[in-house]
Amino acid sequence: MSAQANPQQAMRPFLPADAPVLTEIFRASVEELTGDDYSGAQQDAWASFADGEAFTQKLAGQLTLVATFAGSPVGFASLEDNKTIDMLYVHPAVARKGVGTMLCDALEKLAGARGTTRLTTDASDTARGFFEKRGYVAQQRNTVMCGGEWLANTTMTKDLTTDRSAP
Repeated sequence: MSAQANPQQAMRPFLPADAPVLTEIFRASVEELTGDDYSGAQQDAWASFADGEAFTQKLAGQLTLVATFAGSPVGFASLEDNKTIDMLYVHPAVARKGVGTMLCDALEKLAGARGTTRLTTDASDTARGFFEKRGYVAQQRNTVMCGGEWLANTTMTKDLTTDRSAP
């Protein structure tokens, strides 16, 4: 029997045809997962970032990986200049099920293989705990203007040269 009862998560590179569904994942993630940390107006402003061709061009201009489940995209992450995790978003239906971890693991490995020794991200208040558990260390708090609203985040870094086999 070749049927698979529980299809596995997979990952692949971004394709331009992914843009509409990644836009929806981005918006759903912001709107449904960040409410404890950001106001409705801040969420609306943040979600509007995915409007238009600029979002698609940003995804295409970076190393963007798409997580899939049963062949359908459920999350994505992008690496800018092999040094910065710029975006990491998962659909709320798969939040806390390993999709973000899978994507982040892949970007860290790719960055390290390309000679990066220190990876940076500007983590939202919602994502900060996720990155802290992965060994990222807060460097500074930021406020950024987005769609007429101020949003807080934290610049965090991770040393990729640390021996990962240690407990």
